[in-house]
Amino acid sequence: MTMSLARGLTTLNTKKPKTKKLTNARREQLEVEWRQYNKDMRRKHMHDCQFKSFDDYLAFRNGTYKSKQTKQPFQEYQAPQSYRRETKHIPSMGRGVGVAAKQESQKYTGDLICGIATMHKSNAVPVMRGTSEAEDIAKMRR
Repeated sequence: MTMSLARGLTTLNTKKPKTKKLTNARREQLEVEWRQYNKDMRRKHMHDCQFKSFDDYLAFRNGTYKSKQTKQPFQEYQAPQSYRRETKHIPSMGRGVGVAAKQESQKYTGDLICGIATMHKSNAVPVMRGTSEAEDIAKMRR
């Protein structure tokens, strides 16, 4: 048995749907939506996408709208003749190599930490003076 579609036995709907009659309530609702659509286009700085008449908006919603904008013919990009900068020299602000001083390396100068121990997976842990941390680390407890 073939898997092709038999005439009349398909689930695809090929009929064009009829347009529904526009009631007054639906017309008022569409007018509100038209104003909101134009407001959104202005807010997005897309002023040329607004609809000037309500009939154009209705055609847009029904899928029958034809744009009235004229299409400009395609023009190929023409590269400029020169790629060189017109200014010869731009002086820099600083004199010499750099203007910032080198930061000093940080060193611990206190006496609270007496050493560094390693725990699970080579985790470096500071060991403080006056606590039992060194014993706990040796027993792998913390």
